[in-house]
Amino acid sequence: MRRREFITLLGGAAAWPLAARAQQALVMRRIGVLSTFTPDDQEGQVRIAAFLQALQPFGWTVGRNLRIDYRWGEGGSASTRRNAAELVALAPDVILANGAAAVAPLLDATRTVAIVFVLVADPVGAGFVNSLARPGGNATGFTAVEYGFAGKWLELLKEIAPVVTRAAVIRDPAITAGIGMFGAIQSVAPSLGVEVVPINVRDPDEMERSIAAFARSPHGGLVVTASPLAFTHSALIISLASRHNLPAIYFARRFVSAGGLCCYGPDVIDQYQHAAGYIDRILKGEKPAEMPVQAPVKYELTINMKTSKALGLTMPATVLARADEVIE
Repeated sequence: MRRREFITLLGGAAAWPLAARAQQALVMRRIGVLSTFTPDDQEGQVRIAAFLQALQPFGWTVGRNLRIDYRWGEGGSASTRRNAAELVALAPDVILANGAAAVAPLLDATRTVAIVFVLVADPVGAGFVNSLARPGGNATGFTAVEYGFAGKWLELLKEIAPVVTRAAVIRDPAITAGIGMFGAIQSVAPSLGVEVVPINVRDPDEMERSIAAFARSPHGGLVVTASPLAFTHSALIISLASRHNLPAIYFARRFVSAGGLCCYGPDVIDQYQHAAGYIDRILKGEKPAEMPVQAPVKYELTINMKTSKALGLTMPATVLARADEVIE
């Protein structure tokens, strides 16, 4: 072999590790996103945008070293199961799941693909993880609120509207959170002098009739507990509260920005940002089985003063002082 050919070959061989490392650095990783929101839902889009932005400081950019496959909610458990199966079939490295309604069908579809969830009320009770400290399977993530937190909604309702002696609690009885949160509200109701009655969110017509019947008696209020169906029927729930002059406490800001009175709950954007950190760790080799499920660290209180005035309420100074946001 000629000397020049040997040097050229040697130089090329030396460059191989560099080229391999560059190629390895740009290996396309794959994330699945299973959302209970519809594709055109503004709230869902805001959450995903926050998630994508939070991934960037870790070095993940869509189109460069990251691909994301989305499956959106279409209003039913059958479609969610189908979407979960489709995502798993794509063999992603990890799946981001929004709420218990998304996690359950994913775990039915796979026990190997890593899952990071947000806004799940009781992952242990639902069977998603063995324990909060050591999940033990292929799922981990961030809880929404403990069941006991639901009692704070009734306390807040009573503080804002002291005249309330009856509260209708909108819940989804088909999910563990719906049962657990109503139980927590029931447990604090006697100490507040409030009688509570459940109203199911699964049938809009039934919900409308039940709230109309409830509102025929005076001194009523409304507590809306967290569920995907409450989001689905948010416009109707806000409309019913306004029509029947019922002060209402909600679990998410979305309701208040759309005309609801007040909400108190975990900072949703913060959860999606923390989920980005967990997904980064999984993409870099950590196992969800060993990553503890974390509780919310930030909560938000939002008040709509226009709605307060329409209901004839004087918002207590103590509540206004605690508010993170006041919508005029």
